Amino acid sequence: MGLPWGSILLLAASFLGGCLGSSSHSMRFFYTSVKEPGQEVPQFFAVAYVDDQPFASYDANTRRVLPKSSWIRKVDKDDPQYWDKNSQYVSDSEQVFRGNLVTARKYYNQSGGLHTWQLMYGCELRNDGSKGGHMQFAYDGKDYISLDKETLTWTAADVPAQNTKRKWERTTEAQRVKAYLEEECIDWLERYLGYGKETLLRRDPPEVKVTLKADDDNMETLICRADGFYPKEIDISWTKDGKNWMQDTFHGLLSPNSDGTYYTWWSIKIDPKDRERYKCRVEHDGLEKPLDLAWEESVSASNLGLIIACVVGAVLLVAVMIAGTAVYIKKRQDGYKAASTSDQGSNSSGKGSADAIQQA
Repeated sequence: MGLPWGSILLLAASFLGGCLGSSSHSMRFFYTSVKEPGQEVPQFFAVAYVDDQPFASYDANTRRVLPKSSWIRKVDKDDPQYWDKNSQYVSDSEQVFRGNLVTARKYYNQSGGLHTWQLMYGCELRNDGSKGGHMQFAYDGKDYISLDKETLTWTAADVPAQNTKRKWERTTEAQRVKAYLEEECIDWLERYLGYGKETLLRRDPPEVKVTLKADDDNMETLICRADGFYPKEIDISWTKDGKNWMQDTFHGLLSPNSDGTYYTWWSIKIDPKDRERYKCRVEHDGLEKPLDLAWEESVSASNLGLIIACVVGAVLLVAVMIAGTAVYIKKRQDGYKAASTSDQGSNSSGKGSADAIQQA
């Protein structure tokens, strides 16, 4: 991981010192420092993600970066000093963040209360081969300052943040961060994808089900649920007569399951008489082709009983027919055997075949 954990140190230190910060794949780092009233030392948290899957976090008590996934342990073979170096980076960042909280309070003329200083940064490797990256800071849960990579300038969210903008733009920090986000960060992302390819590069198709709910206004709501899919990118839409239909559609959040897969839903309000005209269309990397699914009426308890009775009746009928056929065949066989025995008796008496003809 190397530089990713420590990429903010020069930037944040300048703030502190001068003022006394197939699917696309991404890597994200989140740092947070919290100062509560009466608290002498702010709390500090740091966590790292690849594709929304946590792979490392910082324990402020031990001042160590710890693995959060099994695949990240493969880095030990390539870099035995990996955890020591990154632990030092993040521990130094914790000290810098404490100073930034003090400075920000001065900028906003604040004397007490609960305050937070946060950083989010990372890079993205898109499925078309293009690259992206970002770095942004927040104070008390609101945007503070962020990097514009294209213009190599810092964007201040309000007047107090202009102080930081002026200080940072007197340095070459923007160029350094841009180079890191577009080059080294991408290199590490690709390495992590190689370590965790069984998990991060898998393709789990969604399980899709369409349900129906009757509404009080004589209308109906069709709900299309997709569950258990990975990666999280998925396209769900409703079609009417084969054409995309956006009217009266609603959707839920894209949410993670405990096993790392995702689930979501889309609904549409319809007139019951048009029900058969609607289908849910789902596109995902785990599917060989787009899935179009309509609502199907479930079997009621009464209908299920009738169906079972019919099936049982049919089975019994087939059984009776088979038994009857067996009896018939057996009788035919017994008759044939009796006739054969009679013929042999007549031949032995010397009467020839006349008796057999008469019996016929």
